[in-house]
Amino acid sequence: MKTKSKTSGKSSESMQYGMDESTLMKLFENELKDIYWAEKALTKAIPKMIKKATSDELIEALESHLEETENQVKRVERVFESIDKKPIAKKCEAMNGLIKEAEEIMKESQEGAMRDAGIITASQKVEHYEIASYGTLRTFAQTLGLDEAVTLLDEILEEEKSADEKLTQIAQSTINIMAAMETEEAEEEE
Repeated sequence: MKTKSKTSGKSSESMQYGMDESTLMKLFENELKDIYWAEKALTKAIPKMIKKATSDELIEALESHLEETENQVKRVERVFESIDKKPIAKKCEAMNGLIKEAEEIMKESQEGAMRDAGIITASQKVEHYEIASYGTLRTFAQTLGLDEAVTLLDEILEEEKSADEKLTQIAQSTINIMAAMETEEAEEEE
């Protein structure tokens, strides 16, 4: 099932950068284990954000992304299959930290638009981490000639970019404006 663009064992791109393909493959596998853990952790974290969100538009976006995330877990498993490896998760310290930060933001933010703005902040940090991870994984897969993995990773990468854009749109169109108004009202009351 594994597809390589070169049969010599080294692609011209990996030789160009002086990197042994097996070393790059190990790095690819480690990063894949890392993002697999991250996606699985997000399937538990996103429902907590949904529960704390108040904006219908934000709730809908989070619910939609939860469904995408569940499908992304399956796609990452297919990437493992495409390289003849068993799907194994390795704790992603970066994602673990981002999830903890999101929980703290939700705990410390006042319910309403302010908390929704905090949820968007935390969610976009997660999206940006995922965009960086999937972009790197896709590039590694391209260098290694793993065509099926490239396709799957590119699909996920585009979903992550779209989710980030949707969160930006929600923040700019309503949430940030409402949060600013809440702040002004609170300051006037003091």
